[in-house]
Order: sequence, then C-alpha cells, then structure tokens
Amino acid sequence: MIDGTVAIVGRPNVGKSTVFNRMLEQRVSIVEDTPGVTRDRIYGDCQWLSKTYRLIDTGGIQIEDVPFQKEINAQVEIAIEEADVIIFLTDGRSGLSSDDEYIARLLNRSQKPVILAVNKIDDISKIGDIYEYYKLGIGDPIAVSGIHGIGIGDLLDKVVELMPEKTVDEYEGMIRFAVIGRPNVGKSSLTNAFLKQDRVIVSDIEGTTRDAIDTVFEANGKHYVVVDTAGIRKRGKIYENVEKYSVLRAKAAIERSDLALVLLDGSTGIIDQDKHVAGLAHEANKGVIIVYNKWDLVDKDDKTMTNITKEIRKQFVYLDYAPIAFVSAKQGKRIDTLLPLIDTVYENLNKRIKTNVLNEVILDAQMANPAKPHNGKKLKIYYASQVSSAPCVIVLFVNDPELMHFSYQRYIENRLREAFGFEGVPIQILCRKRTEN
Repeated sequence: MIDGTVAIVGRPNVGKSTVFNRMLEQRVSIVEDTPGVTRDRIYGDCQWLSKTYRLIDTGGIQIEDVPFQKEINAQVEIAIEEADVIIFLTDGRSGLSSDDEYIARLLNRSQKPVILAVNKIDDISKIGDIYEYYKLGIGDPIAVSGIHGIGIGDLLDKVVELMPEKTVDEYEGMIRFAVIGRPNVGKSSLTNAFLKQDRVIVSDIEGTTRDAIDTVFEANGKHYVVVDTAGIRKRGKIYENVEKYSVLRAKAAIERSDLALVLLDGSTGIIDQDKHVAGLAHEANKGVIIVYNKWDLVDKDDKTMTNITKEIRKQFVYLDYAPIAFVSAKQGKRIDTLLPLIDTVYENLNKRIKTNVLNEVILDAQMANPAKPHNGKKLKIYYASQVSSAPCVIVLFVNDPELMHFSYQRYIENRLREAFGFEGVPIQILCRKRTEN
C-alpha cells in the first residue's frame, strides 16, 4: 500500500536522478552530466522505516528559455501537485543561483511540505557550503551526496516525518472497483449505467475524464464504490501533460480498489493498448473482470460470443482467470450481469482456505502428477499455507525452491482453481525451503 508521493525538484544538473536512484537503491533514472537529460517524470516505489511511498524524479527547472523548458516546467508543476512531500535539491558545489530562488518561490506557493537538500557535499570540509541556502527561507538544509550516499538516511527520515498520516477509510466495508481502459472505450458510460443517472460527463471526445472519480451507490442491499478513471494511453504515446497525469491517477485508482473492470471496445476490437491497461491491474494483484463493451455495435451470429471469447483468451493469456462479460454500457444492455460477477470476484479475493483442506489438494496434485526430476533431484512439496487474501498468497514449503519449474507451478495453480474457484483472482505462489525431517 502506497502511503504517499514524494517529488524531487530542482534546477538542471544538481543530481536529482543520482539522489533518486540512491533513494530507490537501484538505477532507474538516466544519470548523465548534461543538463536536461531528465525531461519527463520518472516514478519508483521507495520504502523506508514504516512508510512506502512513490518517488518522482523530474526534469530541471530554469528561468532561461531553452528547448523543451516549457514542457519540463509543466511536468514539474504536475509532480508538485501530485506530491505530499517535496525534496528541493540544490547544488552545494556551484552555489546558490537565481534559478534556485525562482524554484523556492514556486514551492512556497504550493503550500506543500518542502525539504531543502544540498547535494554534492562529498566530505566534511564542504559542509560550510550549505549555509548560504538559508537565504531561500525553506528551513534547515540537509547536506547530502547522491554519489556517495552521504546524508541520504537523514533525508529519508525527514520524508517519513513529514509524510501525512493516512486518513480514515470512508469506504470501509464497501466493494470498490475501478473502471479502466484506453480512451473512448465507454468507461463513463458504464459508470453512469451503474448509477442509473448522469453523474459523470459522457463524451465521444477522447480524454474527457481527467481525474479518477469515486461514487458510492447501493444495489441489492450492498454498497459499492465505482471509480471512473481517465483513459490510459500506452507509455511513449502520451503527448499531453494532463494525459500523463491521468495515468498516475488511474494507477492510484487501481491501488485503492478491490478489483478492476477492464473495458475493451467492441467496435474496434483488441489492440496493444488494451493489454497495457489490463497489465496494470494484473501487476497490482487486483481482481479482474474483462468487459467487452459496445456489444450493440458488433455484427453477431450464434458463434460470435464464443469466437470473441477465444480471441480474448489468446490475447490475454495472463488473465485466463478473469471472467468475461459482454455489455452495451450506452444502451444499458446486459449491465445486470456485472454486479453478480463483481460480488463473486470480491468474495474470491477475500476467500481463506483451511490449511488442512489446502494440503489435501496439494498432496492429491502431487500424487496425480509428480514433478519431473531436474539434474537428478526431484521437487517435494511438504506443506502449504495461505498467508494472505486480497491478494491471495500461498506459500509452498519445499525441499529446494529452484526445482519448482514454472510449468509445474502453473499446474499447481490450476489444481487450486479447480478445487476452490478463485475466479477473477490472481494467485501468488511462493516457494520456501524447508529441510526434510
């Protein structure tokens, strides 16, 4: 669960990407000694102490009108708007500049918590270089070195200190589902069909919905929260700043939902962007229902639904656990098939299997189809335990985790699905070594 968002901002070539990579403990951003290398926002998840937060690396802000500067500044403004905490990174080697003063004024207007960090303080003799930054009126500067890792722990401590506390979940006990899909597949129309009133703007213009909108409704004595998200475009094909912002919002909407309805457009068929969208929900380990929308626009015969189902299974192999529904959101047809599916997937997400029953199924699976030997050694599963639900995580205690071939793991997963259902729910299977008694 993400506790918040942190943005690193500063002028070009102060070492934002180096500090970003150091905080993530992995090389994600491009690090080069040329100003303006990072033109776009780059994201990563960072964990420190009790908090997990999304870290954003941004392009450098400067007053001078250079190529792409307007686009960079717009991206940084979006990052600032997204952030709960902002790290203002400066360069202790080159000293305070007019660009730093401009950024300080920009950050003061944001009314967000700001941490002032002075980079490139590589040894104790350079510590005096941080004092001129008090002029910015941001607070006490923290001396850091992105290259050597000096002061990064202090910086992370300050981030955790300033991270806002989680608010009370006002939707506790309700079934939350996100409506996701590429632009113009009918997400807002489907939301309105659930609500039975025009609570969300519906338009044929791509990108009409810019934010994720949460709406509570009641049906059949149950409360639901539907999250209508902005259309997701494939990375690298997102041109407008606002569309890039929408992708992050859509990811956040998926994270705070129990399951996702992945909309496909029946009038255009399946395209690569649909796979990208569905992958976001799958990677987040959420429940998934595939919704083939605009069914009214499809030329049909008695084999059409079967053929399209086969094509969906072929294109979305990794979502073979997801049920498929065919609807016309705009005309409100077959919408009544979705809520029962949502209920089923939600129940499966929260399903807990008794340990003794789980182990009986695992034992039967091994007896019916023992694992093939590998390098003279044979996989043995001693014990299984479901350690969590939503997402479903099952740990297998084995003699050697390296003997678990992906095909045999898939076989075990299929046997679990045959025995317990888990329709619409991804199953994570983890192998742990246990010595034989």
